[in-house]
Amino acid sequence: MWAIIRGISERKKAEEALKKARQNLEDLVKQRTEELEKAYDSLKESERGLAEAQRMAHIGSWDWNLVTNEVYWSDELYRIFGRSPQDPGATYNEMLSLYIHPDDREYVDNSIKKALEGELFSFDSKIISANGEEKAFHAQTEIIYDTNHNPVRMRGIFQDITESKKAEEKLRESEEKYRNIVETANEGIGIIDNEFKLTFVNKKLEDMIGYRAGDMIGKQLWFFLSEEAKHNVNLILERGLQDFENPELKFIRKDGSSFWAQVNAKPIFDNYGKLISIITMLSDINKRKEAEESLAKIEIARKKEIHHRIKNNLQVISSLLDLQGEKFKGRKNIQDSEVLEAFMESQNRVISMALIHEELYKGEGTETLDFSTYIKELAENLFHTYSFSSKSIHLNMDLEKNAFFDMDTAVPLGIIVNELISNSLKHAFNGRDNGEIQIKLRREEGECKKEDNMDTSFTLTVSDNGVGIPENIDIEDLDSLGIQLITTLADQLDGKLELKRNNGTEFIIRFTVSKKDNRAQIDLK
Repeated sequence: MWAIIRGISERKKAEEALKKARQNLEDLVKQRTEELEKAYDSLKESERGLAEAQRMAHIGSWDWNLVTNEVYWSDELYRIFGRSPQDPGATYNEMLSLYIHPDDREYVDNSIKKALEGELFSFDSKIISANGEEKAFHAQTEIIYDTNHNPVRMRGIFQDITESKKAEEKLRESEEKYRNIVETANEGIGIIDNEFKLTFVNKKLEDMIGYRAGDMIGKQLWFFLSEEAKHNVNLILERGLQDFENPELKFIRKDGSSFWAQVNAKPIFDNYGKLISIITMLSDINKRKEAEESLAKIEIARKKEIHHRIKNNLQVISSLLDLQGEKFKGRKNIQDSEVLEAFMESQNRVISMALIHEELYKGEGTETLDFSTYIKELAENLFHTYSFSSKSIHLNMDLEKNAFFDMDTAVPLGIIVNELISNSLKHAFNGRDNGEIQIKLRREEGECKKEDNMDTSFTLTVSDNGVGIPENIDIEDLDSLGIQLITTLADQLDGKLELKRNNGTEFIIRFTVSKKDNRAQIDLK
């Protein structure tokens, strides 16, 4: 009995163990199934990601079983070839005969054969898709070998590079077009780097400067410029290339000769504003410059001739005044020298203007004259006119160098100097055997200089140590043509007239010469 009971108990235990084992197996299968499902989902997701990546990159993959001749194509490869993914993958022979461009079939076939022999397989070629569209592609392939090193599989990628090839072709055509334009341009074209070294020159620039391109590349711009042009370029660089104003510069050829060119430049900057290069274009203006120089010489000759004729006419007037004055000498009805003195004063005024035209005639045809040189000649002429055999009158001059005035300033100022010196010679030394006249022309320290309107202030002083003008006499009340001329012309110059009566007479005239307004050319060296 106990044996039966024990047998039943053991059977129950076995059944329980079997049931538990079955449950464990089911749980394990379920767990494994879930893991496989997750792996499958992950694989599908990877495949979708790969397909999406291939679609975005226009890359299709393929796998060719060399033993079974079975071919696998990715969806993107089907799209590249214009086929449906439901179609079977084309065999090698079908792909070669149906899709590879006829011009490239032999090349692709030879490349595949070399790849099977162990050589790397990577090339660019063309296909004709199923819908007749011609496309460019890039292919890369690898060979899979068995344990005996026999090729069993070939796999690789085809990348659709049609758009990039079109872009490359457009870029090449554009570069070719612009290169043809540059090489056939009538202007010399060069590119300069940020160290001002030439990196490119066209044929015209070679011809203009006389160097071959190889001899010019790497040389700095300064090597081909005249000294004056170097100075001008430095001024441009100080202002900044953004304000480049197409200067006219003189270049030096290989043979040492020079030529003029107008320079157009386009600076190229990076995103941070740093200079990368400068594209320059030189237009030969040598003939125009030669014509301008010829016209300038003609203009100089014309102006000199005008000044010469005016000077001669003024000298004729002066001679007529002198003859007319001589006519009155010795006449009984002339009790004093007032008439003769009036003729002499008028004659001196005419001479003062004639001397200006003489200085301009002796110059280079400019509209300005060195006023200090003119004053010296004018004063010496007046001393000669009023020569005193019994008196010793000395002339001292302290004159500013390189003070160039135009006629608008020089003529009225010259007449003022003429009147002041004449008055001193006539009236300052009555009853005296000796004396001194001083003339000073100085720039004032506080002169105003502006970039667009350069003004320079001057002080002209004419003084003597003679008898002087009494304190109770106002010069504006004097009935003297000379004094009236002095005050009137000082106002014309917008000058300030000051009279000092200490130890003789001292006239001080302060005036401003404006390059822009008065057209006076002032040398500030």
